[in-house]
Amino acid sequence: MPKFGGMKAEAASKWFKSWLLDPGGTSSMKSYRMATAEEDFSQFDISTEEKDRLVAEVIRYVLFKTQQNSGCPIKRDELTQLVTKNHRQRALPGYVINVAKEKLLNTFGYEMRELQRSRSSTNQGRASQQTGNDKEAKEGPLILKSSEKLTLAKVLFGLEAGRTLKCAPDSKSYVIISHLPADVYKKYIEDANSSHLTGFTFVVISVVYLAGGKITEENLWHHLRRLGLSENDEGHPALGNIKQALEALVQQRYLQKEKSNGPEGNTLVYELAERALDGPISERIKEYISQIVQKDAAPADAD
Repeated sequence: MPKFGGMKAEAASKWFKSWLLDPGGTSSMKSYRMATAEEDFSQFDISTEEKDRLVAEVIRYVLFKTQQNSGCPIKRDELTQLVTKNHRQRALPGYVINVAKEKLLNTFGYEMRELQRSRSSTNQGRASQQTGNDKEAKEGPLILKSSEKLTLAKVLFGLEAGRTLKCAPDSKSYVIISHLPADVYKKYIEDANSSHLTGFTFVVISVVYLAGGKITEENLWHHLRRLGLSENDEGHPALGNIKQALEALVQQRYLQKEKSNGPEGNTLVYELAERALDGPISERIKEYISQIVQKDAAPADAD
């Protein structure tokens, strides 16, 4: 059968008819993707029922694993093994994962986003620049004021302790990002019992962000101690072991840590990682920080 742009003529015809009815619209693009998916599926010697079963298994695994590991990235290899357990076609895992991503977004309102491992600037010969940035973070205008400290600390009190996470992010891994409306997410998805973890994540990312996107371990703990969070605290009423709570942010790819060689020897440096650098999250952090600064400035202006 002749092909059109990589599609069989029959599939192309279906898309073209849809485009005539809705040129440039979302439904025509959806029909195009469906027609392309049908064409891709035809190369595999499996039934539609088996394909649907594999897609459902991948979706189920992603949702449950995300909940079980508190948002740690899921390795692509794990999803591939679900497919190759009973099938040997090399291209099948990629096809199933792509269909699962489409259904996860359209049915559940979650984007399954592949993380691109960011390269640490500490490995690019900029240790001296790091030292300067850290000095500014500790001594300059980036120090959090007491009013900011109290505002940020409010989200950390009165909730149960967090738990230790063990997950190893891979260069090819996925996280799920909600695309649900804020009111729907708050009503049906948001878990008040995990708000202490959300608050801690926000505080740490904000501190690193205000330090220019990277900060030494010593200076990070300097700021966290001002919020009442000590690296020696293994029984915090909300977070449990504080060191483990910080390590969880590395495992979840909000932060990455690397050793940097400087004049004073080896220094451990924390930097913002893929999830913290993600556009929507980064913009939200900027917005929250701006609100805090404006709220703090209002009483001063009144005086």
